[in-house]
Amino acid sequence: MTPTRDQLEARLHYPRGQALPDPGHALAVAPGVKWVRMTLPFALDHINLWLLRDTLDGREGWTVVDCCIARDEAKAQWEQVFANELEGLPVLRVIVTHMHPDHIGLAHWLCERWHCRLWISATDFAMARIGSQSTTGFGGEAAAAFFASHGLVDPERVQKIKARASYYPGLVPAVPAQYRRLIDGLDVTIGDHAWRCISGYGHSPEHIALWCEALGVLISGDMILPRISTNVSVYDQEPEADSLRLFLDSIDRFRALPANTLVLPSHGRPFTGLHERIAQLHAHHEERLGEVVQACREKPCSATDVLPVLFPRTLDLHQTTFAMGEAVAHLNRLWHAGTLARTKGDDGVWRFSAG
Repeated sequence: MTPTRDQLEARLHYPRGQALPDPGHALAVAPGVKWVRMTLPFALDHINLWLLRDTLDGREGWTVVDCCIARDEAKAQWEQVFANELEGLPVLRVIVTHMHPDHIGLAHWLCERWHCRLWISATDFAMARIGSQSTTGFGGEAAAAFFASHGLVDPERVQKIKARASYYPGLVPAVPAQYRRLIDGLDVTIGDHAWRCISGYGHSPEHIALWCEALGVLISGDMILPRISTNVSVYDQEPEADSLRLFLDSIDRFRALPANTLVLPSHGRPFTGLHERIAQLHAHHEERLGEVVQACREKPCSATDVLPVLFPRTLDLHQTTFAMGEAVAHLNRLWHAGTLARTKGDDGVWRFSAG
């Protein structure tokens, strides 16, 4: 019998129990490392942000890791954090793990507010710059056409997706014009410690996690989450992407870290049990892939056909766009592996079938 989410979570350990940072305040989770939590207006209703005590170019201060979406409520909460948690010191740099809006939305504001530099991977910097000026797979004509090619042809939903052309720039209205590049294997000295950049793929173009061996701490971003599974999607810009393989290969790279690593995720609570969680994520996707194969044995399926297989609950529009991307990712994984064949029907819809 498949373990429930609660049963899986019980195999992890949460050093701070149920404790959460109060709005405008932070909790210390390791020497020189503070946890900030901000609300999001989505089903995934929060994001974790991190303050790292730092010295840069001879100045004492803090490095911020991730930013929240651009909204007045988040700016106000940041101002409280600045007043309550920075000990009278400035923000010296802003590190962003990847280009999704909840991580980079306020990077421009923070960098201008503190006259400091954005640090991010080159790929995610470029995609964020493009997205803030147009869109990046989350809505608009191209996204609607891509989802339609995978069976999402209901006129009302198609129109709503087309109308989301401003979704990304609405949450990320600007991205700094300059940045410092993070790349896999780079050691970034933050305060007294080196933090190693570990690249990851499948969730964003070039996600950067940060590992501090001296502290035994991994800032995992969205690559390793304790309770929910990371969204792994295919978007219109790269319609044949094998995102799920990239993601699973990426999380396996974290197996080299110690079993007692303290994981600081972008959503959920700090935990230990990294190797267990990696195994859980593999098992989760293996089960989902098996369910998709079974559905495609019964009849050729589009991504829209397998939505209720992967997500047996009611989805709002925001969730549907992510779910469609994830459905295509699972179908593409099976297609690339040769387990499924795909054909395009006279209606222009891709369907996948098992031999």
